[in-house]
Amino acid sequence: MTHRPRRDGELSSVLRRLDGAPYSRYKSLTGRWPAPGHQLEMVRAQADPFAPPARLALHIPSAIAGFPPELWRTPLRRRALAGFLARRAAAEAGPGILVDAGGQEVLDRASCQIGGPDAADPGSVTLRLNAPLPGPRRRVDGRAAEELLCHRLPRLAERALRHQALDTAALQRFIHTVEDSCALREALPGLGLVAFVADGAVLPRRSGVDDRMATGPGVVPFRSPEKLRLTVELPHAGRVPGMGVPEGVTLVVGGGFHGKSTLLRALESGIHDHVPGDGRELVAARPDTVKVRAEDGRRVERVDLHAFVSHLPTGQDTADFRTDNASGSTSQAASMVEAVEAGARVLLVDEDTAATNLMIRDARMQALVAKDREPLTPFVDLVRSLHRDHGVSTVLVMGGSGDYLEIADRVLMMDGYRPSDVTARAGELAAVPTGRRPEADAFPAVAHRRPDPASVNGTARGRVRIAARGTDALVFGEHTVDLRAVAQLADSPQVVGVGHALALLVREGHLDGRRTLAAALDLLDGQLALGVGPLLSVRDEDFALPRRFEVAAALNRLRTLTVGRDR
Repeated sequence: MTHRPRRDGELSSVLRRLDGAPYSRYKSLTGRWPAPGHQLEMVRAQADPFAPPARLALHIPSAIAGFPPELWRTPLRRRALAGFLARRAAAEAGPGILVDAGGQEVLDRASCQIGGPDAADPGSVTLRLNAPLPGPRRRVDGRAAEELLCHRLPRLAERALRHQALDTAALQRFIHTVEDSCALREALPGLGLVAFVADGAVLPRRSGVDDRMATGPGVVPFRSPEKLRLTVELPHAGRVPGMGVPEGVTLVVGGGFHGKSTLLRALESGIHDHVPGDGRELVAARPDTVKVRAEDGRRVERVDLHAFVSHLPTGQDTADFRTDNASGSTSQAASMVEAVEAGARVLLVDEDTAATNLMIRDARMQALVAKDREPLTPFVDLVRSLHRDHGVSTVLVMGGSGDYLEIADRVLMMDGYRPSDVTARAGELAAVPTGRRPEADAFPAVAHRRPDPASVNGTARGRVRIAARGTDALVFGEHTVDLRAVAQLADSPQVVGVGHALALLVREGHLDGRRTLAAALDLLDGQLALGVGPLLSVRDEDFALPRRFEVAAALNRLRTLTVGRDR
């Protein structure tokens, strides 16, 4: 829809004329309204007082925003600047104005974007937000709407989106923190590492529902064991000592409640940059790190599980396995294979959420149950091949089975949240025979699948329908995708981003029934490298850019998915 040119200040007089009109007349405000120092855009008017709030945007030209080019010259700095501004806007917004600022992670979000060097106005700022439009008795309240749109939002722009109004030292610290985090993550492959944890990092969180840094006298800052300590040089923090987690198989052991899972959770979050003061600012993991777990009841569609499952009593082909109700062992096996198919090069596994029978089978059980009666091959016999033959490293929390000592490249013990390298002692213990016999020594190549786009439908009643239920589920079209076992989703806007990415895969023809899933994800990555624009074209709403791995995980859990297969 096109609109005639509008004049500065015209919105106020229009709202006064609309006062008392039917609520639906708010739709006539769709489009851009110029005002001194900014443009207000009504992206999507509210349908009625009980519908979702209106979608609005504030556009601030670079001449007014005033941010020096050094603050937005790179995509990384634009993301960091936008993250800082979104948080500032959320703090200044006041009642009823909703800004997606995110949590502890600094993600590329639709809520705030900075125009880059190739933009029509480099250095400009766009803030997208939601706000309910006032309408008692289903009538336009023109005076209240004028206060919201013509006074409160301009004040928000002045206080949160202009360089001169900000704490420049805090802004610089925020950008430098993100730059150091990215530089650290990018350095990992060249150092032969899968992860790094800086000395002084604080890994525990306040609670299961509060991801901020834990505080108090019982909190133990991280300190690297001497044998794993190295120093990295970062652009702003300078020389930073800490623990490097090398490629290969790393085992994390220790007593219960001593910090094993806390360390692993910090590594799984290390794929993201974090805000200053989070405690994990310099905890980094490779971007292709994926946490996997058992997930009873999930759907599996034509995944080759024969490395883990040799046969089934039903006679089903485990090299082309499908089920609508996977067991713990088959679900975890499928998740591992799917992660490698999507391009993962680091797997994180915690015994607390793993299927025991897929992880271990000790000598006594081997003696009791003959191999020809046991279809499962435990991960302990495959994890070495996964690294040797496919370049996929594993970090594994395992406090209940010593069989993994024999295959680990290094063993890290957590004791009171303090790590120590016990690889030598573990090797001595592993040299004592237990009588256990390896049951395999080769992880086969992954069979790539070709998703059918007709089975990936994000519409309901002819309209795109994408919504998040926290981080637990994605509503996609007429279906709900269970994401409770997808551990590395940062927040609900990123779940929405996953839904947008699925819709984009189909709309752009990346999923065409012939292209492999991995190749389609490569094309998606190419588009998302440009920023949020491609996903905004699906629908202008709050979302954060997802990784390819969470997109693949959602697709694999979509119960309508059908695929072709390489044999």
